[in-house]
Amino acid sequence: MRINKYLASLGVGSRREIDRLIEEGKIKVNGEIISAGIKVTEEDEIEVKGKKIEKTGEKKVYYMLNKPLEILSSAKDDRGRKTVVDLIKCKERIFPIGRLDYNTTGLILLTNDGELFNRVIHPRSEIYKEYYVKVLGEIKESSIKKLENGVELEDGKTLPAYVKVLSKERGKSELLISIREGRNRQVRRMLDAVNHPVVILRRERIGKLALGKLRVGEYRELTAEEVKYLYSL
Repeated sequence: MRINKYLASLGVGSRREIDRLIEEGKIKVNGEIISAGIKVTEEDEIEVKGKKIEKTGEKKVYYMLNKPLEILSSAKDDRGRKTVVDLIKCKERIFPIGRLDYNTTGLILLTNDGELFNRVIHPRSEIYKEYYVKVLGEIKESSIKKLENGVELEDGKTLPAYVKVLSKERGKSELLISIREGRNRQVRRMLDAVNHPVVILRRERIGKLALGKLRVGEYRELTAEEVKYLYSL
């Protein structure tokens, strides 16, 4: 099995993270620094950043978290800031699937299953993420059409979005917006592009998985049915 897939299956990290470690020369197989793409078996001795990897691996775990404001969507931070991993009490080495902005709340998934990570973030999955958004200004139909047809940003035109207006009053509008891309700060930039700066942004749903009654800062394990759904992507 290719080494990035093998290590991902053991919960070491996502395939992308493992490829980066290989490029940095931080992975050895049988005492030798390796290059990307090699295949390994359970007979090989593998070290990641000087630590021998146990062949048995860790128990696969899957969590849903309602991320609070000012929490980083990463496994660790060099500056010592709190991350989403810090909020979940478990002995396994988990990492977030995708990201939410520092000032965005809502649904984020965490796991130690690298294979599932790749299924969810892969462009072919075409999984929609739904956001609740409060913006400045009473949004017009013309702006909604722009969002639905794709907005020109500095890194290219966005794919079409689904938009539902919840309310318009007192110079503010509330929307549900669903996108299937994962560009940096994408929802905020899309709404800036139609002159409606974001006041509040919260991710409500990833595909069929929804926050439900999970309060900010709370988390729960995914059900077997939810994990099966993510693997179907």
